[in-house]
Amino acid sequence: MFNLLSPVRGGVHPASHKDRSSALTIATAPLPERLYLPLRQHAGADALPVVRLGDKVLKGQLIAAAASEVSAPVHASSSGRVVAIGPVTAPHPSGLAANGIVIECDGDDRWIDVDLPSDPFSQEPMALADRVAQAGIVGLGGAIFPAAVKLKQGARHEIKTVLLNGSECEPYLTTDDRLMRERAEQIVDGARLIQHILRAYRIVIAIEDNKPEAIAAMRAASEPYGAIEVEVVPALYPMGSAKQLIQEITGREVPAEGRSTSVGVLVHNVGTVFAIQQALRYGRPLISRVVTVAGGCVARPRNVETRVGVPVQNLLDFCGGLTEVPAQLLMGGPMMGMVLPNAQVPIIKGATGVLALNRHEVPRDDASPCIRCARCVEACPMGLMPLEMAAHARADSFDGADDYGLKDCILCGSCAYVCPSHIPLVHYFQYAMGEQDARRSAEKKNDYTRQLMEQRQLRLEQEEAARAAAKAKKRKPTATTTEAAP
Repeated sequence: MFNLLSPVRGGVHPASHKDRSSALTIATAPLPERLYLPLRQHAGADALPVVRLGDKVLKGQLIAAAASEVSAPVHASSSGRVVAIGPVTAPHPSGLAANGIVIECDGDDRWIDVDLPSDPFSQEPMALADRVAQAGIVGLGGAIFPAAVKLKQGARHEIKTVLLNGSECEPYLTTDDRLMRERAEQIVDGARLIQHILRAYRIVIAIEDNKPEAIAAMRAASEPYGAIEVEVVPALYPMGSAKQLIQEITGREVPAEGRSTSVGVLVHNVGTVFAIQQALRYGRPLISRVVTVAGGCVARPRNVETRVGVPVQNLLDFCGGLTEVPAQLLMGGPMMGMVLPNAQVPIIKGATGVLALNRHEVPRDDASPCIRCARCVEACPMGLMPLEMAAHARADSFDGADDYGLKDCILCGSCAYVCPSHIPLVHYFQYAMGEQDARRSAEKKNDYTRQLMEQRQLRLEQEEAARAAAKAKKRKPTATTTEAAP
C-alpha cells in the first residue's frame, strides 16, 4: 500500500467512479416549494434565529446570526415566508431532528439589496475576514469549519503558503473538478484575495493527476500571476486530507495534534475559495453550492448547483430519479460520508455529494475476527495502528486508544477499506471519540457545578461573617455609656 514516489505514507486506491458525473457541465437545480435550513451547518455552536414566524424574507437575507466566534450565520436561500422555526430533519444516520428554519418560497427568488463592495485589495485584511464571517462561509470540502476563523488564525502566524485543495480524492465526487474547469478565474481571484488577507508569499493549487482538464484550466487562469503554482499530486486516497496534502507539497509534517499554521501553511478547499471570492467581490453570502449526485441507482449522474436547504429527494428527481431502491443513501463520499435515514434530509453547506448506491457498490458488513495481517497499519496515512486502537475502543479503554494515537486519526476509512475481515474499524474510532467528548463535557459540567457550589459556600460564609460582625458591633458598649455608669 505504500507509495514509494510520495512522502505521504499509506493510502489506498479505491475505484474512482467519477467518469459519469464529471463528463457533464454543472446544472442548476430548480427552486423548491420549501427550504429547510438547520441552524448548525458548521463546526461550533448553533446559529441564533433573528426572524420570527410569518416574517417575509429575501434571498441572501440573514435569518440566523452566529452564536460565537466558532459559529456561522445562516441566510435565506430564496425569497419567501418563514413558516416554521423548530425541529427539521437533520443529516444524521439516526434521523433525529435539529433546530432549523423553514421558508416557503414565493417563486420570485428576489435578492435583498446588496451594496457592491469596493475593491477588496484596497481594504484591510481583518475587514475582509469579517466580511467572510458575515457571509456564513464554511469549509466546503466537508470539514465545515468557519472559513473566517481559519483566516483570522492564519493572520496571527507567518503564513508562507496558501494551499488550495483541489485533489478531491473521494470516489464518485467531482464537484471540485467541475468547479475548476468552469470557474477557474474566480477561484484564482479568490486565492489572491486570501493571499492578501494573510500576506502570504505564494499560492499553490494542488490537483490530483486524474483531473487533466482541471489542471489545464487552473494553469491557464494562473498564468498572468507569478506567485501561483499548480502542482499535480498522485491520485491516492486520502490525498485530500490537509495534513497529507501539506506533506506532499511542502515535505513538512504537521505535528501531532497541531495545526497547519504551525508549518506556515493555510489550506482551503477550492469550493470554499470560490465562495470567498463571491462574498468579497459581490457581497453574496453562502446560500448555494455544487453537489455531485451519483451512484449506481441514479438515472443521470451529474453535478448540480443547488440552494442550501433543498431536500435530497428534489436533487434525485432532477437527475432523472432512481432506477432501483438504493442499498445505501449517503451525503458525502463513500469513504467518509454520512448514511442518510431518508431522502427528505436537506442539503447543508458541507454536502459535497448525494450518493444512491446499489447493493454491488456497498461493502460487506459481515465482520469476522481479525487475522492480524497488518494491512490496516500499512494503509493508515497517519502511521497509526488501527487494530490496536480498535481493540482498546471495544474494551472501553479510551486512554489506551489514545496511547496508540486516536487523537491523530482523521477517520478517513483507509484501514476499514483494506481489512479482509471487514471489521468496521472507523465505527470503533467514532465511538471512542464520541465517548471521550461526552466525558469531557461531563467533566466540564462537574467542574462548573463545583465552582458554583464553592462560590455559594464562600458567599454564605461571607454573609455569616458579616452578620456576626454586625451583632458584635451592636453588643459592644460605647465609651459614653461606660462613663455614665454609677
